[in-house]
Amino acid sequence: MLSIAVPVVVAEIGWIAMGVVDVMMVGRIDAESIGAVSVGRAAFMLVAIAGIGLLLGLDTIIAQAYGAGDMRGCHLGLLHGTYLSLIMTVPLMLGGYAMAAGLHLWSMDPRVLALAVPYLKVVTWSALPIFLYATFRRYLQAINLVRAIMIALLSANLVNVVANWILIFGNLGAPALGAVGAAWATVFSSAYMALFLIGTALLHDREEKGGMLRIPLRPEMARFKRMFGLGLPAATQLLMEMGVFGLATMLAARLTPTALAAHQIAINVASVTYMVPLGISSAAAVRVGQALGREDRPGAARAGWTALALGAGFMTLAAAVFVSVPRWIVQAFTSEAGLMAAGVSLLYVAAVFQLFDGVQVVAIGALRGTGDTRTPMIWNLVGYWLLGLPVGYYLCFVAGYGVVGLWIGLSVGLIIVGTILLGVWARPSTRWLREGPDSTGKWGLF
Repeated sequence: MLSIAVPVVVAEIGWIAMGVVDVMMVGRIDAESIGAVSVGRAAFMLVAIAGIGLLLGLDTIIAQAYGAGDMRGCHLGLLHGTYLSLIMTVPLMLGGYAMAAGLHLWSMDPRVLALAVPYLKVVTWSALPIFLYATFRRYLQAINLVRAIMIALLSANLVNVVANWILIFGNLGAPALGAVGAAWATVFSSAYMALFLIGTALLHDREEKGGMLRIPLRPEMARFKRMFGLGLPAATQLLMEMGVFGLATMLAARLTPTALAAHQIAINVASVTYMVPLGISSAAAVRVGQALGREDRPGAARAGWTALALGAGFMTLAAAVFVSVPRWIVQAFTSEAGLMAAGVSLLYVAAVFQLFDGVQVVAIGALRGTGDTRTPMIWNLVGYWLLGLPVGYYLCFVAGYGVVGLWIGLSVGLIIVGTILLGVWARPSTRWLREGPDSTGKWGLF
C-alpha cells in the first residue's frame, strides 16, 4: 500500500500546492486578489472535477485488467479515456465561460468580481491538459508506475512558481497581470504535466514492448458504456463534494472580503491535509481493483482496511496540529490581525472534521476499486446537500455566526458521510475476510 500511496500522496500535495502557492503569491498584492483567485478557482474546479470524475472509472477498469494480466485491456482503457478527454473538453470549457458570465449574480464585492471574471476565463483553458493528465495518471498508477506521477507534480510546481513570479508581478519584462497572471501560470503548468505523463507512458511501453501503439484505434461503444457507468456516479459524487465547498466559497463571498479571505486560507490548509488521504484513496482503488482482478477477495479486503487505517491515522495527527499551532499556520498567508483571527477560528472547526474527511475519501477509493461508485454518490447527496449545507447556511446567515457557522455545517456533512461510508465498506469486506472468493468470481457489492 505504501509503495503506491506515498508517491501518489506527494503528487496530490503537489497538485494542491499549486493552488496554495497562487493564493500566497497574489496575497502579496491585496485581499481582493486572494478572494478573486479563490472564487475563480472554486468555479473552475467544478469544470475540472466533472471531467476528472468521468475518468475515475479507469481506476476500476485498468487496475482490474492489470491484476488479471490483461495489458491489452489496460491500453484500450487508456485509449478510450483519451477519447473521452477530447470529447468533453469543449462542452466543459463552455460551462466555465458560462460561470464567468454569471459570477455577478452572487452579489460579491465588486472589487473581487472585477478580478475573478478574467481569472476564470483564462484558467478554463487548462481543461484539456488537466483531463489528459488525469487519463494518463489513472493508467500509470493502475500499473504501479507512480513515481513518474510524483515527479511530474513536483516539477510542475517549479514551472508554476516561476510562471507566477513572471506573470503576477511583471518580472523579466513581462506585464504585471496580477490574479490573471496566476491563471496563465496554471495553464502552462497543466500543459507541462500532461506532456510529462504522456511521454512517460510512451517511453515505458517502448522499453517493455507492450504494444500500446498497436492496439486498434476504433472506438468501442461497450467500453464507453462501462466507463460512463462507473465514471458518471463518481463524477456526480465529486461534483457534489467539491461543489458544496465551491458553493460555500460563493456564499462566503457575500460576506466581507476579510471573511472570504479567511475562508480561502482555511480551505487551502484543509486541502493540503486532505491530499494525503486522497492519495491513499487512489492507492486503495488500485490495490483493491488489482486484487479483485486476480480473484483475491480477502486481499482486497485487507488492502481497503490498510488504507483506511493509514488515512485515519494521518488525519488524526492533522487535527492535533490544527488545534495546537493555528496561528503559525495562518501566518504563512497573512499578517493582518483581523484576517488572522478569523482564519484561526476556522482551523479549529476544521480540526473537528479531519478524521471523518479522511475516512470518507479513503472509503470512496476502496469502494471504487470494487466497481461501486453509486453508494458514495447517494450519501454525498444526503450528507452534504440535504443536511450539511442547509445547516451551514442557517448558522451563517440566519443565526449570525458568519463564516464559522458555514464551516460548522460543512463539518456536519463530513461527519455523516464518513460514518456511513465506513459502515458500507465494513459490511462486505468483513464477509470477504471470513469467506474468501465465491464460486462465481464476481466481486461487486450488490
